[in-house]
Amino acid sequence: MLVGGRYRTGDLLGSGGGASVYRAMDEALGRQVALKLFAPATEDDDKYRRQHTETLLLAKLNHPGLVTLLDAGLHTDASGATTSYLVMELVEGEDLRRLLARGPLPPPDVAQIGADLADALNYVHQQGVIHRDIKPGNILLSGGGTDTRYHPKLTDFGVARLLDAPTATSHGATIGTANYLSPEQALGETITPATDIYSLGLVLLECLTGEKAFPGPPVESAVARLLRDPQIPQSLGDGWGRLLTAMTARDPLARPSAHDVAVTLRSWSEPAVTVHLAPEAAVAHVPVAETAGTTVTGGVIIPTPPNRAPTVG
Repeated sequence: MLVGGRYRTGDLLGSGGGASVYRAMDEALGRQVALKLFAPATEDDDKYRRQHTETLLLAKLNHPGLVTLLDAGLHTDASGATTSYLVMELVEGEDLRRLLARGPLPPPDVAQIGADLADALNYVHQQGVIHRDIKPGNILLSGGGTDTRYHPKLTDFGVARLLDAPTATSHGATIGTANYLSPEQALGETITPATDIYSLGLVLLECLTGEKAFPGPPVESAVARLLRDPQIPQSLGDGWGRLLTAMTARDPLARPSAHDVAVTLRSWSEPAVTVHLAPEAAVAHVPVAETAGTTVTGGVIIPTPPNRAPTVG
């Protein structure tokens, strides 16, 4: 199928939520892309509003931790039905849900993935956007097979909303995936960026343990977090215990910001390395500064010139 006069669809990569994602060839530029084709919807349909919201949000967001929007438009099929579509960068890899199906991840990998996702959320929140559906299935991973690390990318902003925009759903409606909802989402209350922090905390906990904190049917799972906090194994250590407890606090005001989460996890995934250099050199990344008799610049100590010429024999 040719969409938009240039995107030739190939394998189906996934479907759900009223849309299907295909691998496609951009025949104009000769490159592979991901084509998200939505189910037909009318302008007064809630599905159409979500499609429109996702298009507008992706168009304004640009961050290494987010899937990049390349194009968008409308497609009319052979039957005359018109659907909207998004063209995004193709992330070669699998989503976090499939990776976790094989078991838990090493803590250093979880710290690195979590730091990257928290950085992305910090950027999103600064743009006045709340994702509202942080879950393993919405986290794409590239680089796991050929690179030295995973590169997570957050996708699916179909249920996101702007902080200063009126909600497009009725009062008390619950938006998100039951296993990863925040308590305020489960109650249908006002949400803030802290909602994404709670969901990310549950995702990181699942990465470490290989198990969902709140499994079960949607209603049972949603209600469970109103009755108890997620169980965080002591075997994870004090650091993980403190961070995950804070991220999944039932009070949104008690949760850390995305920036603080990123800083903490980055310190675990990329610890400072002491470089032993020759006596006349300094450790890299030292800012320009004046020291006794020397100038430090670019990580190298430059001796201060003598105040007189040396005596010649």
